[in-house]
Formats: sequence, C-alpha cells, structure tokens
Amino acid sequence: MKIKPYLLSLGAVLLLSAYPLYMGAKILAACLREGFVRAADYPKYVIPYTPIALALLVCAALLPLISKFFKRLALPTVSALGTGIFLLAETALERVMVFDTGEAFAVSEWQYFSCAVTPQVRQSIEYWSTVGRELSARYSPAFKAHFYLIAILIVLAALGVIHGFTQGREDRKPLILQTAAVSVFIALCVYACFTAFYRTGRLTLSPVSSVLMCLFFAAFGLTAGAYAGSLLYARGPFLAQLLPALIAMATTTAMYLGELVMMGGALFRFGYGFFFAPIGPCPLAPVDFAVIALSGALTYALLFLIRRREPFHA
Repeated sequence: MKIKPYLLSLGAVLLLSAYPLYMGAKILAACLREGFVRAADYPKYVIPYTPIALALLVCAALLPLISKFFKRLALPTVSALGTGIFLLAETALERVMVFDTGEAFAVSEWQYFSCAVTPQVRQSIEYWSTVGRELSARYSPAFKAHFYLIAILIVLAALGVIHGFTQGREDRKPLILQTAAVSVFIALCVYACFTAFYRTGRLTLSPVSSVLMCLFFAAFGLTAGAYAGSLLYARGPFLAQLLPALIAMATTTAMYLGELVMMGGALFRFGYGFFFAPIGPCPLAPVDFAVIALSGALTYALLFLIRRREPFHA
C-alpha cells in the first residue's frame, strides 16, 4: 500500500465526513435528551449521508489492515464491509422520530416528504395541512430501495477509488473517470438536498428543474457505468465498454422505478407534448428513454476514449 495516497485519501474522507457525522451526533444527542428530534433542529438529510460518511471513514481507516490480510480480496472485502456499515447505520437512524406541527414522523417518512418538494414548500403550514397529509397517507417504505441504491453506489465507487489509488494501480485513467463521475453525482445529490431541484409538488416541472433532474439521472447511471468500467478495464471491448454502458442504463432505469414508487405510480414530467408524455400504458415518456440511453452512451464513449490507445485495445 502507498502511504502518501492513503493518508491523503483518509484526510479527504475525514474532511468530507465532518459535517455528516456532526449531523448524526446532533440527532443522537436530541434523541437521548428528548426521545425525538424537533423539526427545527433536524439537520438536512441525516439519511443517507451520515451512514455513508460513517461507512467510508471506517473502511478508509481499516483499509491497510484489510489489504494486509485479504490481499487480492481486499476490494470486495472492504466493499462488503462498507455496505454493511451503511445498512446498519441507516436502519438505525430511520427509527428516529421527527416532531412537527403536533405530529411525529419517522425520519424515513420525513425523507420521503423532502424528496417530493422544495424545503420552502415543505416547511409551510398550508403544505403540512394538505399535501403533507396526502403524501403521508400514500407513503410506502418501498421507495427507500432506490435511496439505498444511490447510497451504496456512492460507497462502492468511493471505496473503489480509494483502494485503487492507495494500491498504486498503474492504469489510473479509469480511476480518474470514476472519481470525476462520483464527484459530480455527489455534488448533484447535495444540491438536490438543499433545493429539491426547485420542485413545487407539481408533476410537471419547470425547465430548470427538468434539466437538473435529467442530469441527476444520467450522472447516476454514468457513476455505475464508470465503476463497472474501472473493474473491467483490462478486458475486451464487450466487457470493458458495452457491459458498463448496459449497467449504466439499467441503473438509470432503476432510478426511474424508484421515483415511480415514491410518487405513488406517477413520474415527474419534464414538459408538455408527445416527447414528454407517457407512451401508452408505460409510465415512461420518450424523454425518459432518451435520458436512459444518454447514461449508457456517455459511459461507452468515455470508456472508449480512455481505452483506445491502451495495448490491450489494439
């Protein structure tokens, strides 16, 4: 293991994890003191970012020991450990209760509300007396599946980058691509936390919201594709380029399915007209298929570009 890259990676993870871990500590302190968290004191998006930060920090700290004892199995081992830590911390935090307007909501329900509209709309009394009740009535825990997919992908992609650089991997191009993809995706996730991409609770979004949502979906698929491409980088064109592109498209499709569950069988619409309308009984519109295809095309193109001068690609 390379000591300097390891220390830099650990320092970066510690720096980026500081605020999410602080949020988690604040939640735990409130629960120990009162048994619940008041809405005014609830830090934005404790889940899934506190569990993600905890998983990354613990795994990054233990990586030298894991590399020493598991050698070639270090990456799958640390990936399994990170996923396990995330799931344990996530399920524990989901049981915390948030108290607001005379009612208590589980953190998972609160997260559900947060994803439907902007923070400004969510905090309004009118919202809680009307839309909030409707959303609460149709709340389904199944919507959490795509949040788990998002969080686990971030954990796996970040750990893959840390492992690759600290092990002195020679082919750094896929690691750089993976780093860029997961960084952009995390940035979009954080931006969505504070803006909900300017959604108002209506199914038809504004042009700005639509563009941001499409970018988010495509970046999600690209992150999965870049992760797969990094693992398969030295293989032939099918395994190293086409398969990651298919994985990217499947991941983006899974995001759409998660949104479909979260919205009770509906999807956000990016505009009006044929291109934005559902295709018959299928809830997806042509624009949705275009976004899915875009994630695959970007994955394939970027992997092709970084592999075209490699010896195994000749």
